[in-house]
Amino acid sequence: MYRFPHLANGAHLSPARRQSLVDSALKALSEQISSGVWPVGSRIPIEAELALLLQVGRNTVREAIRILSHAGILEVRQGSGTYVRALEGSDLMPRIVNHSNPQDHFELLIMLEIEAARLAALRRTPSDLKQIKAEVDARCESHEQASVNVFLDRDARFYTAIAEASHNSVLTQLCTYLRGTVGEFVHSAAVEHGGEEMPQSLHHDLYNAIKSSDPIQAARLAQTLLAPHAGLGV
Repeated sequence: MYRFPHLANGAHLSPARRQSLVDSALKALSEQISSGVWPVGSRIPIEAELALLLQVGRNTVREAIRILSHAGILEVRQGSGTYVRALEGSDLMPRIVNHSNPQDHFELLIMLEIEAARLAALRRTPSDLKQIKAEVDARCESHEQASVNVFLDRDARFYTAIAEASHNSVLTQLCTYLRGTVGEFVHSAAVEHGGEEMPQSLHHDLYNAIKSSDPIQAARLAQTLLAPHAGLGV
């Protein structure tokens, strides 16, 4: 078992259970915060250390940190690290959602991301556009040569940037949470079925629709790109 010098009195985290990696990571991190091992104002270990200690991938750790950040418990400071902001945050998901199946989560995520694209076209700022453009370029560049994990991470970053451009904090938090819960589901599907069939140009078209403040076109493109993967039709 790995131990951190950051943890008092030799305290350590329990490895995350495989059946629900993000939920287990969330629970482990929350326990360190609520117990006072990581007090308010302190900096938590970096992603790589957390991944080793929890025995999960860095993507899982990143999603858990995103959820706790959106809940107001953690604060990510660029170039400095991640800090404990509060001992408790808003409970984003009722227990009944936590126990539903990944397909249900995935279908809801797709519906929310289509709406996020529509809202992003109405509310995006120049800073939002810059971030979305950077993520869509990185996503498309990684399509051919990157591993499945890298590609899925960049795909998630692209849609996260769109959700953030909606400037609806609840929608963004829900998308972040659901993206974490369906991570293993999406990864397995990607490995089983191979790469996507949609032309890469459609993702740039989605960016351009958001840039042009065209909510109808943005929603249509998002639906074209996302809905078939959830079996929702177009």
